Amino acid sequence: MEKTSAMEEKPTILIVDDIKENIHILLSLLDDYDLLVALNGAKALKLLEKNEIDLILLDIVMPGMDGYEVCRIIKSNPDTKDIPILFITAKTDEDSIERAYDAGGVDYVTKPFKPKELISRIKTHLNMRSMLKSLEFFATRDFMTGIYNRRKFFELGNELFEKSDKLFAIMMDIDKFKLINDNYGHPFGDIVIKSVTKTISQNISEDSVFGRLGGEEFAILCKADSMEEVKQRIENIRKAIENLEEKYQNTIVKVTISNGIALKHASNDTMDKLLKRADEALYEAKGTGRNRVCFRN
Repeated sequence: MEKTSAMEEKPTILIVDDIKENIHILLSLLDDYDLLVALNGAKALKLLEKNEIDLILLDIVMPGMDGYEVCRIIKSNPDTKDIPILFITAKTDEDSIERAYDAGGVDYVTKPFKPKELISRIKTHLNMRSMLKSLEFFATRDFMTGIYNRRKFFELGNELFEKSDKLFAIMMDIDKFKLINDNYGHPFGDIVIKSVTKTISQNISEDSVFGRLGGEEFAILCKADSMEEVKQRIENIRKAIENLEEKYQNTIVKVTISNGIALKHASNDTMDKLLKRADEALYEAKGTGRNRVCFRN
């Protein structure tokens, strides 16, 4: 593999094998990658909880859980199911190989290792994973801003809605955006949208779901302990955007947003109802002067 530059992240490979000699061989062959090692399945599963893994080399015959069982557990977890697993095994009979694929493995490499074959297979599956990640990113992100698109926002939003009791929905709209497009042109309007998006992204928690629903309209779903906490967060965002200055030729263009907040009801509520209440609050904000935050029960 070509050497990775210092500015690039190396792929991380998890090696799971109880034979130390095998591990030493793999460590020497794969020094172009970031490597983690587990001597058994239980340790491997713990490492997966704490690390971002790009590919797993998994032995079949191990004490305790064998490789098949470890693979099935990994593939049953939504957080790890997409990690490619290459079985490394001394077994070459058809039944063992079939079991490896049935458990969820994408490939297998026989011991003793053939260095060029092993590295070639690893490269192939890492490249495939990278391409799939890229496809997934572009399928779920708004092309202009890089935040979640409408479809992904609702997908992740519904998941968060089902899991969270103290959940808040915020609808946001750039004020008088049509005038910005009309006066300065759509390319400048795109600059404004990107700037607003960046400002919002920098001021929300990592577990929030933030998406562009269309045009100049955005939505956030977030958890918080109180309405006052959320109001303060959104007020900080409103002020930060109010302070933005985008330059068009020799003109400084100011931007503001209106915001509507709604709290998830304890019972008989739905995602659609929650967003509708937030949207009603947004319209109240726009109808009472814009550049403000309103709340709707």
